[in-house]
Amino acid sequence: MTDSSTPGRARTVLLRRGEVHSPADPFATAMAVEGDRVAWVGSEGAADSLAATADEVVDLDGALVTPAFTDAHVHTTATGLALTGLDLTGSATPAEALERIRAYAAGRPAGAALLGHGWDASGWPGGRPPTRAELDEAAGHRPLYLSRVDAHSALATTALLDLVPGVTALTGYRADGPLTGDAHHAVRHAADDALTDAQRADAQRATLRRAAALGIGTLHECAGPDISSEDDFTALLALAAAEPGPRVVGYWGELVTGAKDAARVRDLGAAGAGGDLFADGSLGSHTAHLHATYHDADHTGTAHLDARTIAAHVAACTEAGLQAGFHAIGDAALTSVTEGVRAAAEQVGLTRVRALRHRVEHAMLLTGEHIAAFAELALTASVQPAFDAAWGGEEGMYAQRLGAERARTLNPYAALLRAGVPLALGSDAPVTPLDPWGTLRAAAFHRTPEHRVSVRAAFAAHTRGGWRAIGRDDAGALVPGAPADYAVWRTGELIVQTPDDRIARWSTDPRAATPGLPDLTPGTPVPECLRTVVGGQIVYDRLNE
Repeated sequence: MTDSSTPGRARTVLLRRGEVHSPADPFATAMAVEGDRVAWVGSEGAADSLAATADEVVDLDGALVTPAFTDAHVHTTATGLALTGLDLTGSATPAEALERIRAYAAGRPAGAALLGHGWDASGWPGGRPPTRAELDEAAGHRPLYLSRVDAHSALATTALLDLVPGVTALTGYRADGPLTGDAHHAVRHAADDALTDAQRADAQRATLRRAAALGIGTLHECAGPDISSEDDFTALLALAAAEPGPRVVGYWGELVTGAKDAARVRDLGAAGAGGDLFADGSLGSHTAHLHATYHDADHTGTAHLDARTIAAHVAACTEAGLQAGFHAIGDAALTSVTEGVRAAAEQVGLTRVRALRHRVEHAMLLTGEHIAAFAELALTASVQPAFDAAWGGEEGMYAQRLGAERARTLNPYAALLRAGVPLALGSDAPVTPLDPWGTLRAAAFHRTPEHRVSVRAAFAAHTRGGWRAIGRDDAGALVPGAPADYAVWRTGELIVQTPDDRIARWSTDPRAATPGLPDLTPGTPVPECLRTVVGGQIVYDRLNE
């Protein structure tokens, strides 16, 4: 951004009379931005001397300025389709879901394929989703694809199954029930193929607009051949680069066996060969890979990758200087990942493996041995606290799947931080909504108290943590020289909030010299976003309303 009155000079914006969350000055009330970088953070007295030469002075009127959030795990097109289309989230019964399907189908052109997301039968009477015959009737006998809330299984109508030759012979096929495995992937591809380019672009824009309105400046798109398509991935990256909005960093989840594969991943525009490269599935769909059987099913889930394959992928990526990563939820999957990464380190060198900050998405059913291995191997844990808020607790879906005792070990964020494991927070939208302050609340008020972390630690993981997960240590905090990615918020009193086994403690004592953050105690309103800026460019604005 340059000042048109002085060609070549970066435009200067001074924000003042607010609260600026910055490690450079815990009492800062003002910030100057030059072009796409933070230039200065400080007090009102110093701001007076800058005001005369600034191209624009913004009166914050007491508003809070923070770094923009980074959502470290998103499926952009699917999120947009849920935002703009058939969303079954919150349906309390199969009948309610079917009624939503009928209403949506009635507003769509005859013969058009229908896509929806968000059903969850775990709380429905009998735990039963609608039958295929019921879906056929509700959809008007059109192709219909309905992904479960975790996106690891789906329901499909007869008309959609008829578009997939040989689907009945694929693993994971059920004549009248949720599809998993290869059958699910094949049906998802058929549903995706039914989308037009315009529908994709509209969905992607809807997600980016929603993210900007929530103070999110960067999204990590976790794509791959089993979750989306190359065309969807490259179109998203092109759209995000061409239009004002949040940054999009892409990951492509496909195995790399050598330099040629690594080059192809880079040619797609991906930052790494990871994201949703599946080592296993999900707990909700009974496909997460466990060491011991499920509490409510007589099997241990599904293993998609073994330690040997993981080692080969990590070694090849490391040799190519490319970040690797895996989706791993169950303890058996996490054992395969840590054993595989350790074997790769023995082959190519621990220092080289650590330097690339390879990622593990979700990392839920962790043992102490896994956590130690994450620290040893410098693995980033890309985690989603809203999962615990939605499905944790003594009576939640995780307890149904694992039993209450085993479920209490899920998502041990405090133990990860104590071990020095870097965290990057995200939503896995559309699995859970884009909601950065809600994500912080879920981490700080984890349903298992021993896993709680401070709001400050969660905030760092949702801002700087996302940047560090892509190898950038110069961003995610409002300090001079950092990218000018920030959000302005209307909020209440700022506090310093910490977890404790007995009681949540907070302090407004200025002698602590710790920048405060909004009170996220459950039941309190979350901050309201007034403006989001990415690279010095306003991408969402309600500041002057």
